[in-house]
Amino acid sequence: MAPEETSPPTAPIPPHASPDGEHLVLPPGSALVQEATRRTRRSFIVGGLAALGGVLGWRYLLHRPDADGMPLPFRRVLDANGRLSAAYFRETRLAPEFARSQAVREVRTNGGAGLQSPLDAAAWRMVVQPYGGGKAQEFTLADIKALPHVEITTQLKCIEGWSIIVHWGGARLADFLAKYPLASRSSQPIRDVANPPADLAPYVGVVTPDKEYYVGLDMASAIHPQTLLCYEINGQPLSLEHGAPLRLVTPLKYGIKHLKRIGTISFADERPADYWAEQGYDWDSGH
Repeated sequence: MAPEETSPPTAPIPPHASPDGEHLVLPPGSALVQEATRRTRRSFIVGGLAALGGVLGWRYLLHRPDADGMPLPFRRVLDANGRLSAAYFRETRLAPEFARSQAVREVRTNGGAGLQSPLDAAAWRMVVQPYGGGKAQEFTLADIKALPHVEITTQLKCIEGWSIIVHWGGARLADFLAKYPLASRSSQPIRDVANPPADLAPYVGVVTPDKEYYVGLDMASAIHPQTLLCYEINGQPLSLEHGAPLRLVTPLKYGIKHLKRIGTISFADERPADYWAEQGYDWDSGH
């Protein structure tokens, strides 16, 4: 009679291994289980407190008194950014320029404030109010085109986060104020932007003809060598949506300062009104 077949004896499973011998199984109540439970509980509590602190902190910030349309802590940060940008500014500091071939063919349009009224190109005039008072003077597009022609290829940076490379053409605002000395009380022209007249206005305001859009610039930014009274884009006259017949281009500022369709330019001792600054954005808007 054949002997009865029996299975080989199975080795006992140690308490720290799974039946397949590959996974760790900890017995309940072990020191490792207790430590893991303690750490998990602590992490949950810390994470919950951090989330609660974030919510309470955000609510605190949002309920602070407003300053120029924004909770005071945010306004202080924006003002600090503006001071930093102003301290970093130099007339010799230029925005990066690119090869013309790098400019986009179709320039993105963004924002139509100030462009809603019909344009009569033949009747359009740029009105300039002299610093310190006096009779306003009017200029045609031909007057602007008679100034030295300047072309630059720079980035147009939007405060929303996108940027494109654009080829601009026009006349420097500094050249305009050199020929037409309307920005100083003594009517001295700007012959050297590094050494402007001592009585030069500290600020410039630019407004669309319908007064629906307006920006303010410090004078140093206005007479920067890359700030243009622009009448061409990619070698062609400005289209209506891009601010025809004349717009402002100032590459060291975000696009919200590049006012389309200039109507009036004036000079001031205090910061002029600024459309987006009134909505809570940084008045300086430099980058």
